[in-house]
Amino acid sequence: MSGRNGILSRLIVAAFVLCIGTAVQAEKRVALVIGNSAYQSAPKLPNPAGDAKLISDTLSSLGFIVVGGGAQVDLTKAGFDAVLQAFGRELAGANVALFYYAGHGVETHGLNYLVPVDADPTDEGDVFMQGIAMAGVLDQMEKSGARINLVLLDACRNNPFRDRGVRSATGGLAQMQAPAGTLISFATQPRSVALDGDNGHSPYTRALAATMRHQGYGLFRTFNEVGLAVEKATHGRQLPWVAASPIADRFYFAGEPAVARETEPARDAGLAARPPRGVPR
Repeated sequence: MSGRNGILSRLIVAAFVLCIGTAVQAEKRVALVIGNSAYQSAPKLPNPAGDAKLISDTLSSLGFIVVGGGAQVDLTKAGFDAVLQAFGRELAGANVALFYYAGHGVETHGLNYLVPVDADPTDEGDVFMQGIAMAGVLDQMEKSGARINLVLLDACRNNPFRDRGVRSATGGLAQMQAPAGTLISFATQPRSVALDGDNGHSPYTRALAATMRHQGYGLFRTFNEVGLAVEKATHGRQLPWVAASPIADRFYFAGEPAVARETEPARDAGLAARPPRGVPR
């Protein structure tokens, strides 16, 4: 009898695990992952291409459909426009949309722009024409109808065009408002500069890839842990920042907790009372 009970217990556990996996697979998750390193008219960056590949591999292992089959590296303006169009098409019917970018980014007139590798602006007007407006990316994601939109920006570096009349010589990106159902994670605080890293990956992306793999970590716990890891790795020199609007649905990168605990609502309440750095109270 005890043997039968043991077999039955194992079958129940196996069925529970299978249900978790099936639930994750049923959720359509779409990601566009971009890393720009080989700039033609701006300082080259050693890590973004590798950072994007690390994030792409991580997201693929977590059930995301990655646009283009993997990281999109060293994109020109035309290449950027093409993958954004492909991203928009793939978002049809998606539950979760994720956009990751590592590379140069600039702020001008309070707006943030991502920098293609062939950009060569001589003034702020050129930035509008040659850059990729983050406002447009957010608008595309919001209109897709996905329940959850995640924007991850490892682009808070020095302004590479500050000597050409492009303002914001202090570097970093401006604050951005998160539309409904959206979380935006910056590698560092607004108007601050993030570190590139000297071991193949930036501190932010290394922490992000590791933390997303933790089963049972919800969105806000994930990005709070990323912030703590980056703060520790950089000895307080870099503090990631999060901007978010209310998100109704629960989301776990690596699946729900393996065992539901009665104390979970209490922990959620405590986390809501103490949000990650940058999340409005």
